[in-house]
Amino acid sequence: MSAPSKLPPFDAGDPLGLDDLLDPEDLAIRDTVRTWAADRVLPYIADWYESGELPAIRELARELGSIGALGMSLKGYGCAGATAVQYGLACLELEAADSGIRSLVSVQGSLAMYAIHRFGSEEQKQRWLPGMAAGEIIGCFGLTEPDHGSDPAGMRTFAKRDGGDWVLTGRKMWITNGSVAGVAVVWAQTDEGIRGFVVPTDAAGFSAPEIKHKWSLRASVTSELVLDEVRLPADAVLPEVTGLKGPLSCLSHARYGIVWGSMGAARSSFEAAVEYAKTREQFGRPIGGFQLTQAKLADMAVELHKGILLAHHLGRRMDAGKLRPEQVSFGKLNNVREAIEICRTSRTILGANGISLEYPVMRHATNLESVLTYEGTVEMHQLVLGKALTGLDAFR
Repeated sequence: MSAPSKLPPFDAGDPLGLDDLLDPEDLAIRDTVRTWAADRVLPYIADWYESGELPAIRELARELGSIGALGMSLKGYGCAGATAVQYGLACLELEAADSGIRSLVSVQGSLAMYAIHRFGSEEQKQRWLPGMAAGEIIGCFGLTEPDHGSDPAGMRTFAKRDGGDWVLTGRKMWITNGSVAGVAVVWAQTDEGIRGFVVPTDAAGFSAPEIKHKWSLRASVTSELVLDEVRLPADAVLPEVTGLKGPLSCLSHARYGIVWGSMGAARSSFEAAVEYAKTREQFGRPIGGFQLTQAKLADMAVELHKGILLAHHLGRRMDAGKLRPEQVSFGKLNNVREAIEICRTSRTILGANGISLEYPVMRHATNLESVLTYEGTVEMHQLVLGKALTGLDAFR
């Protein structure tokens, strides 16, 4: 009988040994994005958040393009062709820096670029995707309207034919990247059903006033899109899809990135709590030595790494072509909800210091309040799962 092999030491940063599921290329991509975020985001993010702006967005977009992070799971047209797991790892590292940075990448790649890549004509792909992959062109995605969020079928933006052109009129709300975008993918009602349009933002009648006074996603450009009889040529429409399945498939792809990204925000908050607990002394010893603090840390670690394991499982299913939208809802519902709870618990360990921008915890907590709502509220994902579990439709 052979002697039992020696167990590896316990790794507090990877208590389940999840890195064993990753191959060297996965780890290299993760480390590249982590290093970039540490160099280009973390030293400045508190100031950007406090001032409510992302002044370096165009420069950051080009840098993200140079490391292959924009549209990274798409193939061709200058895109990296990475796996779903690799894209997820990138989302985790970006959101560990800030949700606004991950949103920039997610909207660019999983929404705007994905829509063009999947539903666009070859001419549209050639015109837009290489520049977007390089970060030279920033994209946005116009679906949500002031009065229609969870019910996109009720959208009022309308496109009508006028000779050989389309004329697009309406408003979109809460649009990430809108004020800095060079191209917008806008969804509108038509006499043929809901269609997607590729809209150059320099088109006459298009404007994108920035939304101010946000208390969440402050280091992110958020805008309203105003379309005042924007005239577009016939070939501006995405030819390969009609109906809500177009925008909803894009949202499913973006939600998958959130499943990973939310765990990045949770990890950052958890790590801050662990370090604080080891150094903050009360009653003559570090608070990390008290049972109640250790119970909080243990519970947070369990939910954090369960969430990462869930994200990894969904990524493998996506890579195998087996990931269903209901499973994405499962992941977003669980991981964002648990990430918020991890941030809140971390804040209690940091005490009053938890509300300071000297630490990342409150910034992540407030950002996650937006992540909880966008691309499907908690209630919508609960109903998606409820319908899947019972076969009964509670939406109507």
